[in-house]
Amino acid sequence: QVQLVESGGGLVQAGGSLRLSCAASGRTESTDAMGWFRQAPGREREIVATINWSGVTTNLADSVKGRFTVSRDNAKNTAYLQMNNLKPEDTAVYYCAAGGGVWATNWRQYKYWGQGTQVTVSS
Repeated sequence: QVQLVESGGGLVQAGGSLRLSCAASGRTESTDAMGWFRQAPGREREIVATINWSGVTTNLADSVKGRFTVSRDNAKNTAYLQMNNLKPEDTAVYYCAAGGGVWATNWRQYKYWGQGTQVTVSS
């Protein structure tokens, strides 16, 4: 079993930045690849980013490329999502996930989920 806990969400003005953290515990060997997803009201959960164990391989959704970066610190069992130049359309609940793969972009492919953290971007 893997437990994931997100933190770092909040309210920010358009153009601002936030950094989300995802701390993993339990069977962290299942977190070789991790993903960040988001879900806005009335919309399906969508992929934001994935990262492999070493951090060398990362994938970002087209909508966030150039603004978001994903990283991890395995010594701390923590993954990060740095979000810059935030836009109102980035408003959503953000989730981290594990148990999929670095190329897994569908939320149904992931086994473990955090509770989510709300990100609200005001215009």
